[in-house]
Amino acid sequence: MSFAISRVPAPKNEPVRSYAPGSAEIKSLISTYKKMWKEKVEIPMIIDGKEVKTDEKASLHSPQDHKHTLGFYYKGNKKHVDDAIKSCLKARKEWAELPWEQRASIFLKAADLLAGPYRDKINAATMIGQSKNVFQAEIDSACEAIDFLRFNVQFMTELYSEQPVSDAGIWNRAEYRPLEGFTYAITPFNFTAIALNLPTSMALMGNVVVWKPSATQIYSAKVIMDVLMEAGLPAGVINMVFSGGAETSQQILSHPDFAGIHFTGSTEVFQSLWRQIGENIHLYKTYPRIVGETGGKDFVVAHPSAIPSQVATALVRGAFEYQGQKCSAASRAYIPKSLWKEVKKIMGAQLAEIKMGSPEDPSNFVNAVIDKNSFDKCKGYIDRANKSKEAKVIFGGGCDAKKGWFVEPTVIETSNPHYESMEEEIFGPILTLYVYEDKDWKKTLQLVDETSPYALTGAIFAQDRYAINEATKALENAAGNFYINDKPTGAVVGQQPFGGARASGTNDKAGSKMNLLRWVSARSIKENFLSPTDYKYPFLG
Repeated sequence: MSFAISRVPAPKNEPVRSYAPGSAEIKSLISTYKKMWKEKVEIPMIIDGKEVKTDEKASLHSPQDHKHTLGFYYKGNKKHVDDAIKSCLKARKEWAELPWEQRASIFLKAADLLAGPYRDKINAATMIGQSKNVFQAEIDSACEAIDFLRFNVQFMTELYSEQPVSDAGIWNRAEYRPLEGFTYAITPFNFTAIALNLPTSMALMGNVVVWKPSATQIYSAKVIMDVLMEAGLPAGVINMVFSGGAETSQQILSHPDFAGIHFTGSTEVFQSLWRQIGENIHLYKTYPRIVGETGGKDFVVAHPSAIPSQVATALVRGAFEYQGQKCSAASRAYIPKSLWKEVKKIMGAQLAEIKMGSPEDPSNFVNAVIDKNSFDKCKGYIDRANKSKEAKVIFGGGCDAKKGWFVEPTVIETSNPHYESMEEEIFGPILTLYVYEDKDWKKTLQLVDETSPYALTGAIFAQDRYAINEATKALENAAGNFYINDKPTGAVVGQQPFGGARASGTNDKAGSKMNLLRWVSARSIKENFLSPTDYKYPFLG
C-alpha cells in the first residue's frame, strides 16, 4: 500500500451565471424547466442505497400553480425510520474507516456534477418545487450547494492538519473521529443548498445520517440524492426518509446510538427536539451534538448620514428576494425621519417596476410563497395592518390564491416600534418600517437590540464612521451576520460563515470549519519514545 499527504484542489466560489435574456444558458434552463413541468415524477425514499416505495402516496404541487400535479412521493412510517437507522449503523464502520481522501473525492465529484450536467436540473427543480426565480435558484441550488461541497472538503483538511506541539522525546498528535453512532439531519424548504449541506457536512466527516427533508422541498431533494449516488456515495451513509416529523424524531431521539442533530427550521420545533434529547439523555451512549439554525427577525437600521438610494435598494432586495422566505430576509427597518421621504419615494418607484408571477418567466422578480399556510399567514398580517390604528400598508398588500400562492411585496409603516409585524417572524414578503426622530439614534439602537428574541442577521447603513462603529458595538449580540452598508442577505460560503445566536440557533456557522468541528470527536495521542524505567523523580534525590 502506498501513502501520501494529499492536497485537495483549492476551492473557489462557483461563478454565478447571468442568464441574460436570449443567452444559451437561459434557453437551456427554461427548456429543462418546461420539460420537467410536463413530467409526472415519482419519488421514493432512499434507504440502504435502495429505492423504497410504500402504499401511501402524497401528491406534489408547485407553489405557482397549486392545481398542477408534478407527481408524488412515497410516505414512510416508523418502520422506515428504524430501517434507516439500521442501515446507518450497518454502514458506519466501513464508512468511518474509509480514508478521508476517498470521502473527499465523492463530494468533490458531486460538486462537479452539480456544476455541469445537473446544473439545469437542480435549478429547475428548485424553481418548480420551491418557486424561486432564475437568479435565486442559481445562487442557491447551484452555486451555494457547489461551494458547500468544495469548501467543506478544504475545511476538513485544515481541521485534520491542526495538531498539538510535541516536547522533546514525545510525539503528540490529534485524531478527529466521526461521532459514535448515527446522526440526524432535518432540512428546510427555502434553500436547496442547506438541504444538501446539513447531511453531507456530517457524512464528509465520516458520520452516517438519517435525512428528513421538508415535504415542500422533496422535488429538489430527489435531485440531490441522485447526484450523491452518481458521485459514488456508498449505501447507508445518507438515508432519505419521508416520514412524519414527530414520529421520525421520536424514533431517532429515543435510540441509544443517536449522536447528533443538524437542524434548520423553526425555533419552536428546535426547542422541542432539544427538550426530547434532554429527557432521553440517560439513554445515549454519548452526549449528542446539537446544532441548529432557527430563523430570525432581521433588521436594517439607517443612520441620518446614510444614502437614501442605498437604503431603499437594500430594503427592496433584502426583504423581497425569494418572497422574504430567507432566514436572513429584512423584516423590520428603522429609518430616520430626515431620510424617510426620499427612501419612500425610491422604494415606491422600484416596487412599481417589479413583476410577480411564475419562475418560468425570467422577468418575474417575485414568485409565489411556498404553500397555503404561508399564504394565509401573510394575508392575516396584511389584513390586520389594514384595520390597525398603529399601522398602515403603504406599498403592496395584494394577495391572490386563485392559481398560485401569490402575495405582493408589502411594506407596512407603523407608529409603534413593538407592533406585531415588527416583532414576530413572518417568513413572507412583508417588511415593517418604523420612522424614528434623528435625535433618537442611540435609543433606536437599543430598540433594535431589545425588540426581537432572534439574532440572525442585521444591517447598518451610514456614512458616518463613528455611527458605524457605535452601531457595530451596540448590536454585537443582535446578529450573528452583521452587514455594513449592505442588505442582510446573501452570505457566501467561505466568505461570510452563516449563523446566529439567541433564538436564532447555536451559531455554529455553516460554510466554515467551525461547523465541521461539531461532527468529529477528537482523540489526543501521546507517544513516548524513551519511557522511564525508575519511578523516582529528581526531587527525590
